[in-house]
Amino acid sequence: MEAQFFRFLKIVGVGFKARAESEGRLLFLKLGYSHEVELTVPPAVRVFCFKPNVICCTGIDKQRVHQFAAAVRGCKPPEIYKGKGCFVYLFQLALSGRSKTMSYNSSNRGSGSRNVRRNVLDFGRTFVVMPKGTHTATIVWLHGIGEKGSSWTQILESLPLPNIKWICPSAPTREVTLFGGYPCTAWFNMASMSEDDCGDLEGLDASATHVANLLTNEPDDVKLGVAGFSMGASVALYSATCRAVGQYGNGNRYPINLSAAVSLSGWLPSSRVLRNRVGVSQEAARRAALLPVLLCNGRVDDVVEYKLGERSAQTMYSAGFQNLSFRTYNGLGHYTNLEEINDVCSWLIACLGA
Repeated sequence: MEAQFFRFLKIVGVGFKARAESEGRLLFLKLGYSHEVELTVPPAVRVFCFKPNVICCTGIDKQRVHQFAAAVRGCKPPEIYKGKGCFVYLFQLALSGRSKTMSYNSSNRGSGSRNVRRNVLDFGRTFVVMPKGTHTATIVWLHGIGEKGSSWTQILESLPLPNIKWICPSAPTREVTLFGGYPCTAWFNMASMSEDDCGDLEGLDASATHVANLLTNEPDDVKLGVAGFSMGASVALYSATCRAVGQYGNGNRYPINLSAAVSLSGWLPSSRVLRNRVGVSQEAARRAALLPVLLCNGRVDDVVEYKLGERSAQTMYSAGFQNLSFRTYNGLGHYTNLEEINDVCSWLIACLGA
């Protein structure tokens, strides 16, 4: 069963915790009662816990996903006089809807790595937002986990950046260890939301290669960039390190001259390994220093914690990315807002002249 709808809940309360068992078919809650609350997950729905206080309800039926999320909240109703409960909706994702942008099917064939090909499924449909003005820059935009290429096209179409062409690929559907092996769209597999998690460098290489392949045929006079949200932002930052080193983690040459990398609510995966790679040569350090990088993280993000984004920025800067900007936003969770979008637009205009 491939996940289509996601609903994320945060538990707020001292000692309140959640855990999922039986491959997401049972949910156990500690909510201050004398006993654990046990919930049986209905058919076509699965539940996973990012952390002890973050619950992900997912499935192919939107109504059932939302009904089960409501049932979870009902296990600890809001206090009458306070009007607040211990469950807070973080955000929701839906892999559905139509787009007015161009689209085409793509795969990871020709990625340049036979080892990657063995373990990575085909990439999904790619959506393209064409520039309304003079084409001066092309940016590959990478969605978050569980989304698809069209998830961000409406936002990108509305940006005051008429000279940028946006390429929005869709990640492969794969089993994600963090979700108990549940299949969903993801750029790489991960066991934890951590900068030290380096269990799927092949998946990172495959996604970074796919991004480079999408940019290969762009005109020579067009500046190239990569950007993303959440897991997509991680691939964007990984691509930046590949550009600095001049090769992927598997040793194959990195062919693209990136002019910008943007990360929204993301982190640098496998930071220890990547930091060592950038420091191997003076040429890598020179390229790192010249590449503009923007990291944006919300201070109340409960999925990708603010400190994780902050450490990623510090790691990249210390590794030689001197042209790096790290911007933070009070009150911003795992989503974007107008202030952040405006900052990204201003940064891209200054960086790319878009």
